[in-house]
Amino acid sequence: MYKLIKKLFTRKEPETLTLASSAVPSWLDDREKRAHERLVAITEEPVRNIRNAAAGLQLIVNNIAGAEDDPVLHPKIKSIAKNSLPLFVKAMNSSLAKELPDDREEFYLAAVECVKSCLNSMRGQGRYLQIVFPEEMKSVKTGIDTMGREINGLTSALSAYRQEITLTTEIRSLHTTLGTMKEDLARSIEKDARSDNRIHEITARVAAIEKELANLNTGENALEIEAQRSALAMLEQTRDDAVRQYAALSMTASHVFRKADKISQKQHHPPETAVLRRVMELLSDHDIPDENDLAGALKAACPIAERMIESGDISLKNKEERALFSDTPRFCSDMCAASREVRTHDEACIAAGKNLAAHPLLSRIQSLEREKKQQQSMLAKEGQNKDELAEWRKKTEDEMPVIFEDLIKKAGLLAGENVQVKITGS
Repeated sequence: MYKLIKKLFTRKEPETLTLASSAVPSWLDDREKRAHERLVAITEEPVRNIRNAAAGLQLIVNNIAGAEDDPVLHPKIKSIAKNSLPLFVKAMNSSLAKELPDDREEFYLAAVECVKSCLNSMRGQGRYLQIVFPEEMKSVKTGIDTMGREINGLTSALSAYRQEITLTTEIRSLHTTLGTMKEDLARSIEKDARSDNRIHEITARVAAIEKELANLNTGENALEIEAQRSALAMLEQTRDDAVRQYAALSMTASHVFRKADKISQKQHHPPETAVLRRVMELLSDHDIPDENDLAGALKAACPIAERMIESGDISLKNKEERALFSDTPRFCSDMCAASREVRTHDEACIAAGKNLAAHPLLSRIQSLEREKKQQQSMLAKEGQNKDELAEWRKKTEDEMPVIFEDLIKKAGLLAGENVQVKITGS
């Protein structure tokens, strides 16, 4: 007796269902198949009863169709039957003619729709016919009630079935997600290894470039290039000095010519204004003007400015202006010489720069420096890719146990209260 009582009250340890990860899909397929078979078995009787009830309703409708012509009916009742019966029969035939499929879920929807339509017919023309055909209409109501009760039984069975199918769908989705994440992790390891190889190759290439650059920057060729660079720097310095000299003369002259231009406009002398604006345009241009163009413009503009200075319309404010316009022929000669000197020195700088740029060693150095910059950019990009990949891998590895735990939990719910599911190989 004691052993029996102990056995009854001792808690039963849950069974363990061990599944390989690869077997989960087939286990879910089996569960779905069994759930469907169970649904078919549970609903077999309600489905049969609903079909029989629908057939019974159709028989009743067929029997009362055309009964409005029955000579036994009272004239008033006959009038009611004549007006309502055809409409009722038509509505009921339309409701009962709809097919009730074999698939349980489709059957359920069709049966519900049929009952709703029949109820509408009863609440419509049917209520008038209860006086004419009390027994028949009572049988119609009984048939509809029977279908309704059986549908309630289908509802609970379908609800349980849908819950189980929803659970298997969720488990399948979780299992697929885990499988995809495992595959992605494996590919990420391969991708990381390829990135390491590229980083190694790029680093080696950058080191080789730096070594070659160090070698190229020493020796006789490097000294030759340095000498050419120094010579170019001296030519550029000479040119810049000449530019400053030309700029000093042109700014002083332009200041006086601007005054002359304003006076010319006030005195309404368009030809003189055009001459003065042409010389100012040449003197203010960033490009050094042609010597002959400058000489012609100065030759035309200086007499106009001289006349205005002599008449007192223009007053020279400083010694530089007085020095220029006290001897305009010399000023014109100096300006043209300054222009010629700048152009000559600039041409020398251009030629020396081209010779330096064309040196094979310098061309090689520039090519290597460009390649080094490209390689360093690629190296930075590879490093960024590795960092992003490592961040993604950590996030994925953190998410997988959570998903797996959810999978185990839902699989346990599907297996049953006294079953503990264990999935291996995940």
